[in-house]
Amino acid sequence: MKRILFLCLVLGVVGLGVFWVVTIPARLTADAFAGIAGDAGRGEAVFHASGCASCHMAPEAKGDAQLVLAGGQQFPSDFGTFLAPNISPDKTHGIGAWPVVDLANAVLNGVSPDGAHLYPALPYWSYGRMSLQDVADLHAYLQTLPPDATPNQPHKLGFPFSIRRLVGGWKVLNMQPNYVVGGTLTDAEARGRYIAEAMAHCGECHTPRDALGGLDTSRWLGGAPNPSGQGTIPNITPGKLSWTEDEIVEYLTTGFTPDYDSVGGHMVHVVENMARLPEEDRRAVAAYLKKVPAVP
Repeated sequence: MKRILFLCLVLGVVGLGVFWVVTIPARLTADAFAGIAGDAGRGEAVFHASGCASCHMAPEAKGDAQLVLAGGQQFPSDFGTFLAPNISPDKTHGIGAWPVVDLANAVLNGVSPDGAHLYPALPYWSYGRMSLQDVADLHAYLQTLPPDATPNQPHKLGFPFSIRRLVGGWKVLNMQPNYVVGGTLTDAEARGRYIAEAMAHCGECHTPRDALGGLDTSRWLGGAPNPSGQGTIPNITPGKLSWTEDEIVEYLTTGFTPDYDSVGGHMVHVVENMARLPEEDRRAVAAYLKKVPAVP
């Protein structure tokens, strides 16, 4: 019996050691941005396409106040409630003191400046496909926004979800660098894929998740329960969305459907963001959506 207990102890220690090693946060170093200069003008488009203000503005912010990224909005999930942090350029409570590599590690790898795993409420599963140039441009733009000294609030998570190291295990199981929609694409379709799968992170809401919160890419954009518990987020594959490309572009520009209904909920912010992009980007997204495998 003692030998069995000893063997179990050894296996447990070995298993813990392996888990610790494979969940070490992956981080870029500063030299990854050698020769890459950020441009705030280009970064504004990245900012809108990525929906940064939609989550990081203060609750109920309107107008110009939406560019004050004080955080504080709450996002319920099956694992607890996540609170968006302050990402204004305030050097104490925001990210004003972050060099570009810190922002890149957060949005591409889900790792904080002190080396801790960030929760995937920050959609780095999608953002991880963004180019370093776009991250540098985004960083430059964020530094031009108003600083705000609102302190960050802790997430409301119970045990064991409060253990950040477990997020490393989630990453091992779920992170993938490749695009979901493969095959030969036109330039417009490829641009639409980059916007939809990376910056705009459409799949984070429109794709169902498994019990651990990973995206079920076999039903990519096939609709999902609303995390708020109110209704469902629609299937936007050709299996359900019968709109023409022109109708999709019109919706992403004005918020009106072909049936003269209007956009609602959090999608209001998505349309506002898309409407700020060049029309060719909205057309690219529409072209991409027609290439997505149909989910009935």
